Amino acid sequence: MLGLLEAREVAARVRVEDLREAAARAAAVLEAAEIELDRRVIAREELVEALAVSAAETTAVTELEADTDAETDADSVPASVPLPGAAVPSWREGLPVTALAPDYQRILGMLADRLGQEAVRAREIAVVLGLEPTPAKVEGVRAKARRLAERGWLVQEASGRFSAGRGRVAGPGDGSSA
Repeated sequence: MLGLLEAREVAARVRVEDLREAAARAAAVLEAAEIELDRRVIAREELVEALAVSAAETTAVTELEADTDAETDADSVPASVPLPGAAVPSWREGLPVTALAPDYQRILGMLADRLGQEAVRAREIAVVLGLEPTPAKVEGVRAKARRLAERGWLVQEASGRFSAGRGRVAGPGDGSSA
């Protein structure tokens, strides 16, 4: 009788180990699928953003050419003035924050509110902006913050943290320059 119970125990132990291995394989497959999904979401978001920027630039150039043809006086818009929502312009003295798309303005505003405090990671920025801290959303925020840092609006530390650059950064409603 004891031998029969031991045989059943061994069979149950083997079945449990097999199920654990199957669960581990399923977890690994699920993790790989989630990573692939996140990458696809990021790729789609980047493509949509790039297409929007391209469309905005094309529209702006067309409108600017039409304005230049229609008006040749001193009141016409100079070609060096960035258009809101177009590509992220490089920071320069006197350039208003409103030259940036709203998402970029929100990131700058959030970091301006933290002026003098330690730099933050993209995940923290996403949370403060009310975004879900999923890898796709965090990567989108990180890409925007890097773009702002590359163009002088923010400071990116070697650790990957971001802080406000060039003194006080004005929020979208301030009307002052960055």
